[in-house]
Amino acid sequence: MGETSKERLKPTLGLFDATAIGIGAIIGGGIFVVTGIVAGLAGPALIISIVVSAIIALVSALSFVELTAWLPAEGSVYEFAHRLISPFAGFLTGWMWIISNIFAGAAVSLGFSYYLVALLPGLQPKLVAVALCAAFTAVNYVGVRESATFNNVLVTVKIAILLVFVCVGLFHVNSANFVPFIPSELGVLYGAYFIFFAYGGFARVAVVAEEVKDAKRVVPRSILLALVTSTVIYVMVGIVAVGLVGAPSLGKSNSPLTEAISVVGSPLLVCLVSSGGMIATASVLLTSVLGVSRLGFAMARRGDLPRLISKLHPRYNTPYISILIGGALMALIVLFVDLTGLVGIGTFAQLFYYGSANASALRLKVEARRYPRFLPMIGLVTCIVLLAFVSVPALEIGGACLAVGVAYYMLKRNASAILRTRRQNM
Repeated sequence: MGETSKERLKPTLGLFDATAIGIGAIIGGGIFVVTGIVAGLAGPALIISIVVSAIIALVSALSFVELTAWLPAEGSVYEFAHRLISPFAGFLTGWMWIISNIFAGAAVSLGFSYYLVALLPGLQPKLVAVALCAAFTAVNYVGVRESATFNNVLVTVKIAILLVFVCVGLFHVNSANFVPFIPSELGVLYGAYFIFFAYGGFARVAVVAEEVKDAKRVVPRSILLALVTSTVIYVMVGIVAVGLVGAPSLGKSNSPLTEAISVVGSPLLVCLVSSGGMIATASVLLTSVLGVSRLGFAMARRGDLPRLISKLHPRYNTPYISILIGGALMALIVLFVDLTGLVGIGTFAQLFYYGSANASALRLKVEARRYPRFLPMIGLVTCIVLLAFVSVPALEIGGACLAVGVAYYMLKRNASAILRTRRQNM
């Protein structure tokens, strides 16, 4: 179905806003939350896991650059797959994007609560996470301009805190913590799978492309700027964190950077880094709610989800029903799934839709290409390879979510066919 003027979102975001949305989505869940999980798997070689994931993400990012320059539309990869592969592929891609970002939002809200509990012991982490989901759903409800402004502040502060962590921590690094550097080659690959969860945010700005000024030029630039900036920060922080306390200690902690900086012996720095963890995860949650709501809006606008979800608020011009549903689901899921499970399921769904993005880029016509055709092929293959490292529980739950999407699409298509037949026979 075609969209009406009332279903259009207004372009209000510039290059800084767009890049900050990308950085806000990347730096947070990975460096403040997943670092511990990856350190437990890869040891000091978590740095290699970071670089491997960055390369995989970069290849997929180039596909997004091509696709977004071709079609800067709200809905991003959902729109690409719908137009370049098939409506069914588009639906499943959008569906898994929503699943991934709901689980990602739940994961970072739980990460926030762990850093808060490090400062204020005695709080119940899951209840704190639910409260945060509710608060950031409210921020998104008010408007994208307000959300972007708030996100810009969060991104600036958390980068500053991470730079303090690196600069101070360098003077306390113990080289013995890097031996043995690669305790398990397989662990490095498992680590790359989990750290890829963090890089998933690089494409979030593409989902809100309709709200970006001069989107064909600005969105591709912001994607690459966000990815490069975040990778440099990830590597620096990873080296210092391992050097401070060693990979085993990081692997046992739910707030790994607070654990690392505690070696310095400064309560002020512990407080600062814990605050940075909360700010970082909060900004990822903010963009997660934003991404889920805009993808849900785009799918509902076409009729792939109930049309009610595409309704815009008369005052704030936001897809408020989509925002409320996404925030509520994040708050609900965080009550029942642990941190590692949330990350694993989110990454499974993420790899699905990034694979779809690379497959879509392969279908672009020659005149729309910016890069050699083998790059999206490499991106597709690497996404498939990483899927081999999905844990069994994540595979089961992620596969069940995918099956629900398939069933919903088939039921909707059959219902539409029955209605058309009835109308023709009337």
